[in-house]
Amino acid sequence: MVSEIGFEAPTWDKLYEMLLDLAEKIKESGFKPDTIVGVSRGGWLPARVLTDLLDNPTLANARAEFYLGIAKTEAEPKLTQSVSTEVAGKRVLIVDEVADTGKSLKIIKEHLTNQGAKEIRIATVYYKPWSAVKADYCGKITKCWIVFSWEFKETIRGIVKKRRDDHKSIEEAMEKLVKAGVPERLVRRFLKEIYAERNR
Repeated sequence: MVSEIGFEAPTWDKLYEMLLDLAEKIKESGFKPDTIVGVSRGGWLPARVLTDLLDNPTLANARAEFYLGIAKTEAEPKLTQSVSTEVAGKRVLIVDEVADTGKSLKIIKEHLTNQGAKEIRIATVYYKPWSAVKADYCGKITKCWIVFSWEFKETIRGIVKKRRDDHKSIEEAMEKLVKAGVPERLVRRFLKEIYAERNR
């Protein structure tokens, strides 16, 4: 339930610091990827930053769809977009914003293996202790629901829907988001937009 989930909303600066630390861990391990694959959609931004920090301009993406909403998922993810570049014989770094169940990362890693990748490692900004796939590199281990700056409105929309469906207070959940670090002005703005959309 949303009311029982702790939220964490890292700032852009905090995320960048975490990615700097991730890049250092990757460099110190001696792993030099030929290609960085960002997991669509959440892994795109971290993957782009890591291509800069690792001096590796080769960026590709793959997509596995899993989440239906806040803490609500399909039973199994589905690969909906194959890797967008040739990976046969290459060292590949998979990048995602969070390893939660780990199932999306698992299906993408299997896909890259089937495409002939020579070596595959996984880097995530956040890692949940129950993930089925262990990240080779992670920024932080957490049990919280992470709300990234690039998904504020999407998250708020999901919470509004779930709270309405469950006949629970929307305001209580919004207060938790603000306490976690989502700017109150943005919460108010997106709530206003979401309510206006519903009244059209």
